[in-house]
Amino acid sequence: MNFCLGYYSLLVLTLSLRGISLKLTIMHDGQFWIGILEAENSGQLKAARILFGSEPKDTEVLEFINRKMLWILDTVKTSIPADRSIERRINPKRKIRKAQKEMMSRSVNTKAQLAMQEELESKKKARQVRSKAQREAEAEYKREIAKTKAKEKHRGH
Repeated sequence: MNFCLGYYSLLVLTLSLRGISLKLTIMHDGQFWIGILEAENSGQLKAARILFGSEPKDTEVLEFINRKMLWILDTVKTSIPADRSIERRINPKRKIRKAQKEMMSRSVNTKAQLAMQEELESKKKARQVRSKAQREAEAEYKREIAKTKAKEKHRGH
């Protein structure tokens, strides 16, 4: 497998296993190389954005696919319903033309963007709940310290 990204600014890898359709799109957004990972399973679409930084080498892409890809998909909690059309066998020449057209378009699936936005919103809500609980615990701790200090003052040594 050779993924050479030098000439193109977009790479699309599609994989289907046991009813799960995975798509990894690696592209240059002007500053960094990013990857958009889409996974469709039983009518649900999950998406994640991965920052590669500099242009990823073939070994980095393979290492990501082999080690980190499934872990990242497991961390994504939200999913949206995917519009699934009936799949039928596509002529190989048509597949090649479709892949070339997709490489030239440089667009990311809007469903994937929607799924990533929902994931960010859910993480934001969880972070807000955590920080609020932490602030309340800190305030309670300070009140307890102030209360014990006040009792110490009135105790009379």
